[in-house]
Amino acid sequence: MMTAKNDVGLVRGDHAGARLATRIAFLVSGFGLACWAPLVPLAKARLGIDEGTLGLLLLCLGLGSVAAMQLSGPLTSRLGAKPVVLIGGGGLTLLLPLLTVASTTATMALVLLAFGGFMGTIEVGMNVHAVEVERHAGRPMMSGFHGLFSVGGLAGATLLTFILSAGLSALAGTLLAAAVMVGALTLAAPRLIATSRADETPLLVLPRGTVILLALLAASTFLSEGAILNWGALLLTDKGLLTPARAGIGYSVFAVAMTVGRLTGDRVVARLGDRQTMFWGGLLAIVGFGVLLTTPVAMIAMLGLLLIGLGASNTVPVLFRQAGAQTVMPAGLAVAAVTTIGYAGILAGPAAIGFVAKQTGLQVAFWMLAGLLCLVPLLAGVAVRKRSAVKTYPATL
Repeated sequence: MMTAKNDVGLVRGDHAGARLATRIAFLVSGFGLACWAPLVPLAKARLGIDEGTLGLLLLCLGLGSVAAMQLSGPLTSRLGAKPVVLIGGGGLTLLLPLLTVASTTATMALVLLAFGGFMGTIEVGMNVHAVEVERHAGRPMMSGFHGLFSVGGLAGATLLTFILSAGLSALAGTLLAAAVMVGALTLAAPRLIATSRADETPLLVLPRGTVILLALLAASTFLSEGAILNWGALLLTDKGLLTPARAGIGYSVFAVAMTVGRLTGDRVVARLGDRQTMFWGGLLAIVGFGVLLTTPVAMIAMLGLLLIGLGASNTVPVLFRQAGAQTVMPAGLAVAAVTTIGYAGILAGPAAIGFVAKQTGLQVAFWMLAGLLCLVPLLAGVAVRKRSAVKTYPATL
């Protein structure tokens, strides 16, 4: 029997600090993960490995994240979100420089596994913390928090790229990035609040009830994001819309639209509510897929990617909010389940799309993806709890 214990203790004067701490957590998470991206080619050259071995190493990053998410849910329910955020962020900070000095494939695999584990840890902790902060604020904030993850990612990738381009070593760049993360976490730590806890939480809890639906919808949405990241450029070149050298523009358009959609999404949710945001956002993303897959014109295809990014941008934040609002499971466990299954969609999805594309063609695989995304508007009314107070907001913020 799990008993809830609420020791949040958030008073009016703490609201601004708690919001700042949550924003910092999302920034640090996105920043730390993105710092790895410019290091990938350097790691490949340093280790002398081929693409296949590199793919296995990258899989270690994902496996570490998913495994840690499973453990972080019960940990968050027992201890609250604050220590989980700090453990995850601190681990990322310590391990980031090690990604530049691991000298063997086995060592790199272990470092990436641990790095992914701490990434999964902070992902769960910061989303549980965001749910609590949003609840106390009485207005939608989840989309903005997730938007700051994207902003942090842009900042991290830009900083490391600039440092490497200036001729400094990768180790020096990651040490500087780690120092930035330490400073940010130091600023956030005293402002992180004590979230609700549950006693006697088992170490492994399977999702149940509405949490299963929320998790599956998150997986469908994450799968769409992962598909455009991994296969979007190839789709554009296969259709003859862009040359290989310019095909990356498509993902850039999608990513910018996703970021803008999330940074402005809280106002959208304030006016429409969670259910309508999911419904119309899902429809917009489906229309975007239709435009992308049917047009013979590159600029119109970019419009399709723009619509997909804007439409899908707020679905996952809404799902996390609903996971925190449901009552069949403690919030920490529910958020962990949605996070884990959602990210499993990113990990397994690209491989599944590759298998389908090999059998039927990439365009057919993307049509199937658009069909799967139809679940979002169709099940929006079921996923959003009618009795939940979290979807009733003032018209202006």
